[in-house]
Amino acid sequence: MTTITHRGLEIRTDEMEVPEATAPLDVLHNYYWVSTKEPHAIRRKAILKAHPEVKKLMGHEPLTKYLATIVVLTQLGIAYYLRSGHSWLKTVFLAYVIGATLTNNMYLAVHEITHNLAFKKPLYNKMFAIFVNTPVPLPYAADFGPYHQLHHKFLGDELYDTDIPTEFEAKFLKGRVGKFFFVLFQALFFALRPMFVVAISLTNFHIANITYQIVVDILWIRYFGIQSFLYLGFSSLLAGSFHPLSGHFIAEHFLFDIDEALKGGKETFKYTNGEEQQYSEAQKKELESIRPEVEFKREYALETYSYYGILNLFVWNTGLHNEHHDFPFIPWSRLWALHNMAPEFYKPLPRHESWCKAIFDFVFRADLNFYSRVKRANPQITKEKELKKQKEMQKSKF
Repeated sequence: MTTITHRGLEIRTDEMEVPEATAPLDVLHNYYWVSTKEPHAIRRKAILKAHPEVKKLMGHEPLTKYLATIVVLTQLGIAYYLRSGHSWLKTVFLAYVIGATLTNNMYLAVHEITHNLAFKKPLYNKMFAIFVNTPVPLPYAADFGPYHQLHHKFLGDELYDTDIPTEFEAKFLKGRVGKFFFVLFQALFFALRPMFVVAISLTNFHIANITYQIVVDILWIRYFGIQSFLYLGFSSLLAGSFHPLSGHFIAEHFLFDIDEALKGGKETFKYTNGEEQQYSEAQKKELESIRPEVEFKREYALETYSYYGILNLFVWNTGLHNEHHDFPFIPWSRLWALHNMAPEFYKPLPRHESWCKAIFDFVFRADLNFYSRVKRANPQITKEKELKKQKEMQKSKF
């Protein structure tokens, strides 16, 4: 079998992912590497300069704790109702139609709480996040917070942004079957991927979250039975599967249309001082020589997309994702106000019209895969690879 050698990288032709015959020519077989800094901090400064009144929108939303509590108790109430005398078909049906909807709401409630938007004091937010985690059998609230903060601060970073699919996922979950499998179990992928990419320290918050959830799970099974407990488990799994509300996971940052993304990339910096580069041209060439897998694109492609449809009512306006990344400390209840205060910054940007369509397109379009993401080279990884390359060169001399 033929082997292709390019810039130190060897690829066997039988291992290459061959696009379908009907696929357009812009199928990505590498991430969309950019040398620009993440745009949202730049946009934030520009929006505040143009619309200083936006500052008034920041701060916690008192209503969040009441609404989230109602959702948690409703989900637990349905689980209690299913404790005995109900068919498994009914249990699974309720888990998908109602349970997964409520669980998606709770997932995004924890997201709000992670930004300290339910209470003024961070400690109260942490405690409340553990409570909202209750109907989800796995203790995820403590882990989600640190990883999500990294996602915001280092958007697109190959090491710190664990929202980006790994090289392993890109290679082994290719094609429609692989993407179907990913969407089917994407809740597990999003939960487990961070632990394989970057480690975070175990804190008292983690211990409290894990201990509380284990105790709740054991007591629930003992007093209300396995069927009631599995309703909660099915709801958690289905919430991150082929469910309309789970479309936001894919819609938020994947590049669905390269041409549209390039136009959006220009629009995103339109009223700012312009994009900021992480590397000079000389540094980019040096980095590419050290790391053959990194191929910087000439133009920035928009990497964050909003959705303004009715499904936002169920998930704390998480569809307003550009707005959220621009201002993470504005709560769900005021994101529309931000959008309307600074329309010139948001209305020209490409958007999604349907989360269901986003899921369908991701699975069935040949030009969409796990490489369809903007990515930034991490200096630490580059340094490690440079040192490794130097050691190999020294060994070759002897």
